[in-house]
Amino acid sequence: MSESDSLKDTVCNRRIFLLGTATTFAGAFLAACGSEPGLEVAATDVPVGSAAIFNGFIIAQPSAGSYVAYSQECPHQRNPITEVEGDTVRCTAHNSVFNIADGSVVSGVARDSLTPATVEQEGEKLRVRT
Repeated sequence: MSESDSLKDTVCNRRIFLLGTATTFAGAFLAACGSEPGLEVAATDVPVGSAAIFNGFIIAQPSAGSYVAYSQECPHQRNPITEVEGDTVRCTAHNSVFNIADGSVVSGVARDSLTPATVEQEGEKLRVRT
């Protein structure tokens, strides 16, 4: 086998390796992009007339059996909302307060309402996604 034949085999193998790696990466990337982040919690974990915060979501039950959900991210500067105070939630970074029933601003520097999420009830489970 000549040196040029050996070099051709190396180049060919390198091309196949790089093509395979790129294909694998693209498949994993597309699979990750196609999946929606979500959450499943027990409906009993969300108090009536208040809310609870779970893994990036605020889930509220303004009235018995009526559920709404929002992103935990404050619309002001994207800090996490970390406190539930009765029928409101508060971002402690700049003290913006939001109504749990509709996500509207009650007080503070935030101008935009909370970003809604989709919540579906299936029996005693709540499924939330963006």
